[in-house]
Amino acid sequence: MSVYLQCLSHTPLVGHVDPAPEVLAEVDAVVREARQRIARFAPELVILFSPDHYNGFFYDLMPSFCIGMAAHAIGDYGTAAGPLDVPRELAEACAAAVLEAGVDVAVSYRMQVDHGFAQPLELLLGGLECCPVIPVFVNAVAAPLPSFQRARLLGEAIGRFTRGLDRRVLLLASGGLSHQPPVPELAKVDARMAERLLGGGRNLPADERAARQQRVIDAARAFVEDPHSLHPLNPEWDQAFLDLLVGGRVAELDRLSNADLSRLAGRSTHEVKTWVAAFAALSACGPYRAEARYYRPIPEWIAGFGALSARPVGQADA
Repeated sequence: MSVYLQCLSHTPLVGHVDPAPEVLAEVDAVVREARQRIARFAPELVILFSPDHYNGFFYDLMPSFCIGMAAHAIGDYGTAAGPLDVPRELAEACAAAVLEAGVDVAVSYRMQVDHGFAQPLELLLGGLECCPVIPVFVNAVAAPLPSFQRARLLGEAIGRFTRGLDRRVLLLASGGLSHQPPVPELAKVDARMAERLLGGGRNLPADERAARQQRVIDAARAFVEDPHSLHPLNPEWDQAFLDLLVGGRVAELDRLSNADLSRLAGRSTHEVKTWVAAFAALSACGPYRAEARYYRPIPEWIAGFGALSARPVGQADA
């Protein structure tokens, strides 16, 4: 078994509201170099940790964590649509191992995923079906949310499962750092939007999906003009978070409550729990060394945008 880790922020706003050309070129270079490292590693299996944005998971049944036995990307914001190549028996074995380890995880044989899953597969591997992938959903928007500790324990359980696999495994995490786009909250919406959050937003008609996406695009444009129109980005917190991952100090985040994280860096910053789960999985395979760290606050994408790679100490460079 060999393992490699790549964390990368996602954004549905790329191509819709973009930063200056030099910033876009900088991000493109970061993604290109990550893609090249992954190609050299040549993964035989991807375990992808990602959130959802009320596109596949709703309040009719909202798990903290869910492992997909099969998955289909909806193609929002122009990302790829279609099935993921999920190895069903291996995904079932992964879910069984996580449950045996004492972490309650749901399973889905009809998982719907959005840009949070599709974008990293497109950017880093070339498409939805270029490599077998086990999709792992981490709830990052729908209160009540799992804690950092639970995300860490999920990752550690998956890491122990990974150790027993005779293949090259890529641990991939997708999520923004500090950010708070206009994601609705069940306690603060009208009856029509509440119905959407309760499941009525599944499989939206094309015109309604376009209108929903346009609201986010408009919010991003307003945020560029007025950084106080949404929760401000917090580069200081983002860099401190990356320091903890690099230093192998993920467990220190156990002390940070969900309310404090939302206050410090924005409600959607809970997506970093995908990064925590991935690094916890890597740590279960032994000491690691982080590399290729990147960070930039990008208001056009309403996000602290980051990337970070890592591999076990002693494993050949990817």
